Amino acid sequence: MSGTVTAPARRVAPIGEALLALLGIAAVILAAWAVPWLKFILTVALAKGIAVLGILLLLRAGQVSFGHSMFLAIGAYTVAFLAPALPEALLLLPLGAAIAGLFGLVIGLFVVRYRDIFFGMLNLALSMVLYSLLEKLYSLTKGTDGIRVSGLRFAGITPDLATQEWVMFGLALGLAILFGLLVRAYLGSPMGRALAGIKTRETRLEFMGVSARRVLLAAYVLSAVMGGVAGTLVAMTSRHVTPQLAYWTSSGELVFIAVLGGAGSALGPFLGAAAFELVRVYAAAAVADAWQMILGAVLLLVILFAPGGLWGMLAGRLGRRP
Repeated sequence: MSGTVTAPARRVAPIGEALLALLGIAAVILAAWAVPWLKFILTVALAKGIAVLGILLLLRAGQVSFGHSMFLAIGAYTVAFLAPALPEALLLLPLGAAIAGLFGLVIGLFVVRYRDIFFGMLNLALSMVLYSLLEKLYSLTKGTDGIRVSGLRFAGITPDLATQEWVMFGLALGLAILFGLLVRAYLGSPMGRALAGIKTRETRLEFMGVSARRVLLAAYVLSAVMGGVAGTLVAMTSRHVTPQLAYWTSSGELVFIAVLGGAGSALGPFLGAAAFELVRVYAAAAVADAWQMILGAVLLLVILFAPGGLWGMLAGRLGRRP
């Protein structure tokens, strides 16, 4: 499994990467201002980019989770269950992250003992168990009808619809910047470098006295927290939560975005998420019955001609080989 998902990207100088990030932030804000209906699409893209940052951590260890969307579902259903009694969005957000992180710790204690395809499929199986529970427990979750989220407040204020769209967009953008910086720092820390050791020579880590399981567990819990944050953002943006968030196709979307964006930088997940959502929206509008085929063709072209993803293409033009 390791070495087959993404190719190593060329390295870009930190100043160049920072400039690209600033240009990307400016472009996203300009697009949201110029085309108002894009605010919703870009907010969801930023949320999914945060979730894919968690997959990026696991990819550094050579592991792929095919069930990572279960943490999005946990974060989203935290909002759906608690919003009627606690409508404050700024409290629901950390609660969704904390509960997803707790589930990540419990699940991680089990799955980090496995590697490669076993790691990926165990996550997929657990995600489908969660999906089945959410679908069958109709009295609690309303099944496939889902739960409507309404009446949210932000710092005690209930804004109108247009203002709330901007608030959610700004919140998602701020969190994307925060988690992007966090992941970048984490990957440069000893814990992050140990993740790469799991991918290349795990036995050597053990000989050095470093527990590979603990290193992978820490990354897994952090990825679960980011998945929970993404789920709370999606729930508060779409205002509707269904079991589909935990379905295997939702996890496949996250892996698709990780491949599309590239794993060479913390910017890759956001490039991939924005491209994925925009291609899906415009493809569905142009060819309603074949938009999945267009997405598949885009992914195939990226794999064939840009194995480092969109970030790899940018790094190839602006960077240099390490």
